Order: sequence, then C-alpha cells, then structure tokens
Amino acid sequence: MHRRRFLTNMGLGLTGMAVLGSVSACDSGADDGEAGSAGTPSGSAPSGRQKVIVVGAGISGLGAARYLADKGHDVSVLEARDRIGGRIWTSQQWAGAPLDLGASWIHGIDNNPIAALAAKANAKTVVTDLESTTDYSADGGKLSDGQAKALEGWRKKAADALTSFQDEGGKDASVRSVVEDAVHWSSLSDQDKALLNWDLNDYEHEYSGSVEQMSGLHFDEDNKVKGKDVLFPQGYHQITDLLAAGLSVRTGQVVKRIDWNSGGVTVTTDKGTFQADRVVVTLPLGVLQAGTVQFGPGLPGDKLTAIGKLGMGVLNKCYLRFPSVFWADTDWLGYVPRVDKCGQWTQWINITRPTGQPVLLGFNAADFGRTIEGWSDAQIVDSAMATLRTMYGSGIPAPLDYQITRWASDPYALGSYSFNKLGSTPAMRDQLAAAVDGRVHFAGEATEKGDPATVHGAYLSGVRAAKEIAG
Repeated sequence: MHRRRFLTNMGLGLTGMAVLGSVSACDSGADDGEAGSAGTPSGSAPSGRQKVIVVGAGISGLGAARYLADKGHDVSVLEARDRIGGRIWTSQQWAGAPLDLGASWIHGIDNNPIAALAAKANAKTVVTDLESTTDYSADGGKLSDGQAKALEGWRKKAADALTSFQDEGGKDASVRSVVEDAVHWSSLSDQDKALLNWDLNDYEHEYSGSVEQMSGLHFDEDNKVKGKDVLFPQGYHQITDLLAAGLSVRTGQVVKRIDWNSGGVTVTTDKGTFQADRVVVTLPLGVLQAGTVQFGPGLPGDKLTAIGKLGMGVLNKCYLRFPSVFWADTDWLGYVPRVDKCGQWTQWINITRPTGQPVLLGFNAADFGRTIEGWSDAQIVDSAMATLRTMYGSGIPAPLDYQITRWASDPYALGSYSFNKLGSTPAMRDQLAAAVDGRVHFAGEATEKGDPATVHGAYLSGVRAAKEIAG
C-alpha cells in the first residue's frame, strides 16, 4: 500500500459546485495594472528588508512566505486559483465530512515539520495502519491463503530484482522492464501476472508515474520516512490556513511572465504587474513543463533539462458516499484485477474509520488514473461500482453521492506529484531548485531531492528558498 507519498489527487470535476476551503487573510486580487504590495525593485543587490513576491499559495509558497514575513520582509503571494492550498484542497461539500481532494497524509510523523505544524494548529490526526488491510481477488471474495502467499512471493521477487539492478548500477531501464526480465514474464500464468501487476501498481500509487516510465535506478532514491502515517479528519486545510494567517495573498492572479535584471524582478499576471527585489517560484513541475509561464531573460540550460526530464505523475481520487457500511472494517481494501484490467481500482481506503461516515475512497494512478480523466463522472462511478460489486456482491447499495478528482486536467497543477522518470537523475532536482542570478528562487516538491512528492518536502523546499533570501 501507499507508504509515504503526497497522495495528492488534485481534482477538478467535482459533482455539483466545488466548495472551496476557507482562505485566511487573502485579497481578491489587484486591479489591472496595479503594482502589488511587493512594491518597486531596489536599484542594487537586495540587502536588509526585502520586497519578495511568492508565486503560488500551496504549502511550499506559504511556507516560504511565512518564513520571510516572520523575518520582517515585505511579502506578497500571487495565486492563480480562488483559494489557497494548491495541491492541498479540503472539500466541505458533504456536511460533517471534510474530504481532502489533494494531500491526505502526514507520511512518517517522527521529526516531520508538518506534524509540528499540526500540533500548533491543534489539528486532530488519526493513524492509518498499512497492516490493516483486506485484499480481494477478481474472482470475488477475499484472497485465498494460497493467493496471499503467492502475492508475497512475487512482491519479494520484484523488490529483489530492483535492488539487484540498482546495485549493479548499469544502464537505466524502466521498473517494469527490470522486473519482467528478472521473473521471465512471458512464461508466467495469467494469475501470476495479475498478482505481479498488482505489486507493480503499488509502486505507481506511491510514486505516481507509470512503471513503464519510472527509472529502475532512481525511482526510490529519497529519504525514508519514520513513524506512523496519519490523516486529518477535519482536513489538511488546517495546516495551510495556519501558515496563511496574516499574509498578503492575492488570489485569481494567473502569472504569465517573470522577468528580472540587476535591479529586481517583475511578475506579470492576467490582472497586472508586480515588482519586487526577488521572487520565489513554486509552480508545479507540470506547469513548468507546459511552458505557460515565460521567463525572461530565460532559464539556464541545466534547469530546462531538469524540467524536461523529470516526470509528473497522476494519482486521482474517487470518494463514494453510501447509505450504510458494507465493507470490511480495516483501514485498507485491496483488489487484484485480471491482467486485462491492470491498475484499475486496486486500492481503497475506508474513510469510515477516521470520520465515522459511510464513505469509501478509491485511488487510480499513472496510466489508468490519467485515462479516466477523459471519462464522464457517471462512467467513473460505474467503473468503481463494478469493482466493488465484484468484491462484495451485486446486492450492495448504490452510492448517494461522489466526489472525483482530475489533477492532470487542472491547468494550475497538470499532474499530482513528480517522480524520477527514466532518463532523469535525482541530481536534476537540485538543478531545478537552484536560484537564478540571485533574483529568482525555486521551490515545490519537485525541487526537493531528499523528500520529493511529499507535503513535508514541499514545505521544506519553501523554507529553503526563503532562507536563500533571508538567511
């Protein structure tokens, strides 16, 4: 099951009207041509109290802005959306059941800065246990003891194959090709292929990329988290609200250009122009890859290479609310589909346990997670229900409502979180993070080599960029 990732299925396409989380200390935006509160640039290299623009009000941008403001700097945050949080988004659509459409967990609470922020916000957390799981087969019913034993065997073989490949350190290859070569894929039965596919799909859920694209050498090259994984029954927005309190945040500001010279920086949005001494850019990797924001006089070649070669993956969520609970009383529910439905509805979490509400959450990652973004809501729900009926029988009730995410289609995210793609190296994250000309600083989970694809990594990257400015 998911071990330590963002699980940020950021979503457009909610049923009904999207209900946005509350925003602390936000402005509604500047008039056309208005200079932002970041003021005018200084005429020389910044020193002392500086005027800083932060692009993006996600956890990295808010972390940077909070640090700079607390150090006495003049900070303005520009956010394209009409809410703060970025890939942290708590829906209040269902009364009494706040649901995180983006990030869900603190992964590893030991020495985790998000755990410290949660304590400061008095935010309640609930542990989810990876060992608390009930797994089901495509034949209906729970996995047999024999199937469970076989699954563990294939899981070990896949892990051993990848470890050996990394130890050899030769030419890179995709995670799938490494594993398939090691187990002689073509000789396996369909049942064994289904079990091995389920394990490979677990890598996709954790890292968000397709195993056909994920680097066999570098896919898991990051810091290993320690401690339990916890959810927020009242929503992750409690953390972003805490960081945003008292900050100047201008929402509805879609950044189009970022220019700089020895005198300062100019940020142009669809509503006006803002000037400052420095800028912290927290645009998601997917947005940087799309090239929708222009940089003048241009970004260095190694940064452009990093942007082009790192991967931006997908992990989408489908919440289903039922009239009553019919599923197993474990934190996780697993489903092993047949080979021809590889990667479809393989992981579910029992939202009833942390919230008391009859809600299930289904995940879809990588290729299938991206594919269903083109489906209608009804098609997605029908597909989810077909799986649940296989698991629990045809007599289960229909859902009363649903909430669905489509993060790859979100123009301000264009994906869920980054992964080490075949052809990239972890060092490229340092190149992505590097400041340009002492004026333009970069943050966001994709810039964090040690803790990419995590909320705490995103937050730490923002603090790191702020320290480049404020020391």
